[in-house]
Amino acid sequence: MVKMGLALGGGGVRGLAILPMLEVFDELGIRPYRISGTSLGAVLGSLYASGMSAIAIREWVGELLQNDPLRKMPSLRAMLRWIEFKDLEFGANGLFRGTRFMSLVQEAMGVTRFEQLKIPLRVVATDFWSSQQVVLESGELLPAIRASMSLPGLLTPVRVEGRVLIDGAGVNPVPHDVLTDCDVVVAIDLMGHRDPGRQGKPNVFRSILGIFDIMQNAIIAEKLKASPPAIYIKPDIYNVDILEFDKVTQVLRQAAPARDQLRRELKAMLKRLET
Repeated sequence: MVKMGLALGGGGVRGLAILPMLEVFDELGIRPYRISGTSLGAVLGSLYASGMSAIAIREWVGELLQNDPLRKMPSLRAMLRWIEFKDLEFGANGLFRGTRFMSLVQEAMGVTRFEQLKIPLRVVATDFWSSQQVVLESGELLPAIRASMSLPGLLTPVRVEGRVLIDGAGVNPVPHDVLTDCDVVVAIDLMGHRDPGRQGKPNVFRSILGIFDIMQNAIIAEKLKASPPAIYIKPDIYNVDILEFDKVTQVLRQAAPARDQLRRELKAMLKRLET
């Protein structure tokens, strides 16, 4: 039996492109041996590892965003709900605590510990003070997920086992290289692209978000050189910032060709493994 690992990257709203990729796994009847995730990849990866189907996760996300079936995009009310779920904490270590959102994740998963997951999971976070990668795979699940998605300045850091942890994308945006015990690894990179011809001079907020993207892309490039996964998928998602949740439909539409690519490559891999 071939042990297939699945690495899920972050990217804010771009990370929702993971949903059609998980649907391909369900369609082909492939169950990953192990999953790794960073940021939103850790959130969606944990839901999938708990036993939820890709369709069920998509429905959960849709309910969370309260999609308007006529406008095909999240309503203003949905955007305000996302803010509410993040628990405003002005003047502290970040704008939001995220505890309400995490309570919804736990409710959907139905488990609280790594050991209760149906598929083993590795969650990547960053130790703020040592600048080192931290891989969490045992014990309490929610603090690990919450730490992995703690984008500095937006979500407050999380203290786990005496360490102050922040967003795992700071050290490993697509954590395929932590799945060394897998025979083959499928990596999903959700960093997206920017079209310079359509972009003017960025404002301060976009500049800050953009520099995170630039640094993460540099990290990914080096890791791909050092340890390339068997299958590497990067959806062509253009001009979507990490917090633009009004562009969910655009993200999923742009991810469709990558979904088809993943299906082809997985089928080809399965055929090779059978011979």
